[in-house]
Amino acid sequence: MSRSMRKGALAGLPLLALAGFAVAQQAPTPRDVSALYRPFEAPPGERTRGDVPWPAPGNVSLPEPIPGIGRPATSAEIAGWDIAIRPDGANLPPGRGTVQEGEELYLQHCASCHGDFGEGIDRWPALMGGRGSLTTDNPRRTVGSFWQHAPMVFDYIRRAMPYTAPQSLTNDEYYALTAYVLYLNELIAEDAVMDRDSLPRVEMPNRDGFVLEERPDTENVACMQNCRQGRPVTVTMDSRQFVQPGSGSGTSEP
Repeated sequence: MSRSMRKGALAGLPLLALAGFAVAQQAPTPRDVSALYRPFEAPPGERTRGDVPWPAPGNVSLPEPIPGIGRPATSAEIAGWDIAIRPDGANLPPGRGTVQEGEELYLQHCASCHGDFGEGIDRWPALMGGRGSLTTDNPRRTVGSFWQHAPMVFDYIRRAMPYTAPQSLTNDEYYALTAYVLYLNELIAEDAVMDRDSLPRVEMPNRDGFVLEERPDTENVACMQNCRQGRPVTVTMDSRQFVQPGSGSGTSEP
């Protein structure tokens, strides 16, 4: 009996985010920003709001190139970076992979951090479980409980994994790994095949659980000297709230 058939509902480890930074920034100019940040509603008929392209920025021009710095990117250079996948599956590459193929790849490349069945090990996140927990006091954000669109699972795995050698596998292997992770979350059958056509059809449990904001693009001007122009700079957070001075944390200053 394969490991896939013997998988259990293992509890994952919640993700923790710790933040303690000293941030210096220009004091904001008081203004009404309520009209700038608002929920983005997709046009009628779309499956979910994440399937829709963001609105084009209005009346914002790109800054002029700085003379003597940089050059236009070649087509080959652009192609090497142009691997982003849209939530609706746009730009998914050719290829295919099965759950069974993905199981062996997962055990080889992923299990040491995420556990044999996606349960997570130590501080490494769980990939399965947690469905229905997001509205509770103990939310577990996993692929099955939190992620909005299946093509984005492929996009992230291909972009960032394996952890020690990202983008080192073939598209077929990334499709297979994606299939196995979706299977661990009971979202596809054990005999399922994932490719550019079938992957976008996988419906994720949290596909309607996000609110998108239309955040406007803002212009910025390159500045190398006298950038403050007399404007005050204030410290909005003091790191000594979190680490006592002289504790060996690296600094005794805010």
